Amino acid sequence: MNNNYDANRWKRFDEWDARPLRLDQFAAEDPENGFSAFSGAADPTSGLDIRDGKVAAMDGVPRHQFDMIDAFIATHHLDTAIAEEAMAIPASDLARMLVDMNVPREDLVRLARGLTPARLAEVVAQLNAMEIAFAYSKMRARKTPGNQAHVTNAKDDPLQLAADAAIAVALGFDEIETTMRVARNSWSNALACCVGSAVGRAGTLFQCSSEEAEELEIGMAGFTSYAETVSVYGTESAFVDGDDTPWSKAWLTAAYASRGIKMRCTSGAAAELLMGYHEAKSLLYLEARCLCLQRGMGAQGTQNGGIDGAPLASSIPGGVREIMAENLLTVWLGLECASGNDARHSESEMRVAAKVLPFLIGGSDLICSGFGSILKYDNSFNPSSFNGEELEEFLVLQRDFEADGGLTSVEDASALDLRRRAIDALSHVLTDLDLAQPTEIMKRSVAVASGSNDTESFSPRDVAVISDRISSKGITVIDVIRSLQNGGFATEAQNLLFLVKLRVSGDYLQTSAIIRDGRVISAINDPNDYTGPGTGYRLTEARRTELAAIRNVLDRDEVLRREAAGETGETRAIEYRTMGPAARGKDPSEVVVGISPGFGTSIFRTLAGHPLSAVLRALREGIESGGSRMRLARIRHTADTSFLGLSAARLSGSGIGIGIQSKGTAVIHRSDRLPHNNLELFSNAPVTCLEHYRALGANAAQYAHGDMPAPVVVPTHGEALGARFHARVALTYAIETKMTQNNASPEELEVTFLDTER
Repeated sequence: MNNNYDANRWKRFDEWDARPLRLDQFAAEDPENGFSAFSGAADPTSGLDIRDGKVAAMDGVPRHQFDMIDAFIATHHLDTAIAEEAMAIPASDLARMLVDMNVPREDLVRLARGLTPARLAEVVAQLNAMEIAFAYSKMRARKTPGNQAHVTNAKDDPLQLAADAAIAVALGFDEIETTMRVARNSWSNALACCVGSAVGRAGTLFQCSSEEAEELEIGMAGFTSYAETVSVYGTESAFVDGDDTPWSKAWLTAAYASRGIKMRCTSGAAAELLMGYHEAKSLLYLEARCLCLQRGMGAQGTQNGGIDGAPLASSIPGGVREIMAENLLTVWLGLECASGNDARHSESEMRVAAKVLPFLIGGSDLICSGFGSILKYDNSFNPSSFNGEELEEFLVLQRDFEADGGLTSVEDASALDLRRRAIDALSHVLTDLDLAQPTEIMKRSVAVASGSNDTESFSPRDVAVISDRISSKGITVIDVIRSLQNGGFATEAQNLLFLVKLRVSGDYLQTSAIIRDGRVISAINDPNDYTGPGTGYRLTEARRTELAAIRNVLDRDEVLRREAAGETGETRAIEYRTMGPAARGKDPSEVVVGISPGFGTSIFRTLAGHPLSAVLRALREGIESGGSRMRLARIRHTADTSFLGLSAARLSGSGIGIGIQSKGTAVIHRSDRLPHNNLELFSNAPVTCLEHYRALGANAAQYAHGDMPAPVVVPTHGEALGARFHARVALTYAIETKMTQNNASPEELEVTFLDTER
């Protein structure tokens, strides 16, 4: 017994203290200091006064007291032709309209143009989490969901960036975003991801997240095709702190669009609180102001939903619900929504998965504004909600809910081929344009590397030199396309040229535009038309098949194939001989072991991996150690453990029998008991050891002699054995039940353990 305990504390709290959740920090609700998701101490009452076609007062503030955010919203967001009608509708009625499938999305988007920030916030605050999720699925702009990836690494290694970008494309990400540990490396990162994203298919949009002026230069050089790091804030002080105004942000937005670069803004709950300029206003109200600004700027959309402030927002009561609400505001205003889920808001995997689920099920223009397709330590943005480590879990969530999160599994062999192709393509460009000379050692190490800890590639100093050369030489995407074409990478050259042509045409400047199968799809030609069951986005059978195609999927043939691998060893270890029908025994000390139909014929190992010959040997040793004799019978009319045991007991001269399935589940039964009222049960075959079977045999012998031994207990440690084994259990049991024959008589068997008895 462990006497080292605190008598004044329930020990469960020690166990809770050891869980990852305890690393999360939670904040008390404190509206005066900005810690309020929905009801800030200084949140205004919604209202609007229009005189002579101009906004005279908005949300309780007269025009002469407008700050620059109020002024921009009043001039560029509010449609005075709609405002009177929209503001006359009670907030509660607008909230009901959002969740009414009979009210078209278009009607609600039109009304949003006439609503003030305070009224918008007031409406969505009335919805609970389920209602917000439902409204979001109805209101998002594009029907077909998509996803976005982070592609970065701790070394800013261009070879690894190219390889990881190619994998992100294969996984199905519609957009790829990179940033760098060292700002100077931006041009190198941009070139690497630009080339890597052209491997495998055309049309994956790419962004290099850098300082705004340099990011625009990189875009004008043709390396990037979208931008989203134009930050917008909900208080004037936060804007001024960043040396910006709504007008300067609007100018930058127009600058990107004028060069054919798709453009979103960035905002999200808690940004102002982190910067110290919250003005005692709620997260939701401040974000409503941000979103009205963005609509007024003419941005295509926003990356929204907490973003970098998500950990702080989610520390406040109702904060995750607020993150959902601000995303709803985004789509209600008709903007594309890259719905956050980038910054990892918790150390608890349960909280992380719960946060993404409404967007996965409801769909989103982009489920994440940055899914870390690389490992956590390589994510230069800081770990995302999901990273390379959890990527397969996300794929399984898609499969579980038959919900399209935009991703598709990648086969092992093809992944390595794609990585090598991307590395070779970039290596040629670097050499051809006199930027660097990658070695074969570098290329081989990166191809198989999971992360930068595994690579022998460019040093940070080497990367800085490459980046400076790209910038100083004035290299553009046209130079890269020409180099790829001349170097035997014609497909990649054509893929990059395809994006350049789209920039010239401006086709992907449509709201919520992504490129699938060489075609732009957007809110224009793929509008969300959800009006209830059977409408909106639905999985095609082909897409459903893709979602189901994950690793480690079992079927009946796979189970039999795996068992066949163990058959050879068993034929060398044991020999079964059928001796005819089994009869009721007369030996009062015998224990009959009744085995299932497939035991040793189709199935050869337990779920724990023990050869069935070893299990039978252990049972016999235990029975004999207790002074009894084992007799063996194959029960043919059932594969159920309880009935195997009861059938064996009714054949036994002692009235005691053991029933055992080929997967290892076993019981001790007595002939006078009800089928499921056994003496002892081994239900957890995956953790049952040979010693347990030996002890079970010894106990059966004691029951045969009229004793009542202490039951054998197979200890568990909270493993999710069902998740690990139930698919195999069900398939194995299906194999065995198919072998049963109604009213078939048991067969007497003799066994010889070949390694010791011949």
